[in-house]
Amino acid sequence: MDLVMTGTGSPLPSPDRAGPSQLVQVGGRNLLIDCGRGCLMRLAGAATGPAAIERLLLTHLHSDHITDVNDLVTTRWITGFPAAPLPVVGPVGTAAFIADTLTMLGRDIGWRMAHHDDLEAPPVVPVQETAGGLVFEDDVVRIVAAPTEHRPVHPTVGYRIEAEGGSVVLAGDTIPCPALDELCAGADVYVQTVIRDDLIRQVPVARLNDVIDYHSSVIDAAQTAARAGVGTLVLNHCVPTPAPGTEGEWIAIAAEHFDGEVLLPADLDRIHVGPAG
Repeated sequence: MDLVMTGTGSPLPSPDRAGPSQLVQVGGRNLLIDCGRGCLMRLAGAATGPAAIERLLLTHLHSDHITDVNDLVTTRWITGFPAAPLPVVGPVGTAAFIADTLTMLGRDIGWRMAHHDDLEAPPVVPVQETAGGLVFEDDVVRIVAAPTEHRPVHPTVGYRIEAEGGSVVLAGDTIPCPALDELCAGADVYVQTVIRDDLIRQVPVARLNDVIDYHSSVIDAAQTAARAGVGTLVLNHCVPTPAPGTEGEWIAIAAEHFDGEVLLPADLDRIHVGPAG
């Protein structure tokens, strides 16, 4: 099982980092977690098209995590012959969001169906809402969700994907909470949105400082990783965006609280999950 970082950026646009999104690949199957700004371009960089996505998992409905959902839906639909349905999993509220997205796309869908005789039906996007528990399981992949804490954004969830003897947790935006500890317990890889509160506090802008109380700091993430006994901590969706050459500072802060491997990847970095080989 491999984790491909299809978006490691923050809500502020970056020339180097797309919006939050990760791709989990196992046995030729592709699971997409969140779908932020530039996601489809990064999927192209990972040699994976929209048609190859088996399931989209949304951690929450903050705009920076769902910016490109409409692009994924449309591009999958117009490049399919015919397009397969796009299953979407997310917290309560996801069904309404998808319905709203399809309504927003309604005029475009109508134009395309009027022009292309072989587009006989609009895109099909079945939704599974979850508050936690088993999301999907077959003989290869098991996906479990757990509630996280990102209020006033509520509800929010994180996901644990297990396959081929490995496990990866994709926590999204959250502060430490008991359910997150349980989700991470013994995981090979734990991916966590992080902030540097020490840097943010230096900027006297209330709106920026407001992000501190509902995101995990680097120290929070490292302590969660240590409590849960994970193998590798992946610092992701960093706020503020690390200046080139400063990634080691973030890793060093985490290493003071966590003895395992710490990574701060770039877009399209690939991380193996589970036994080597």
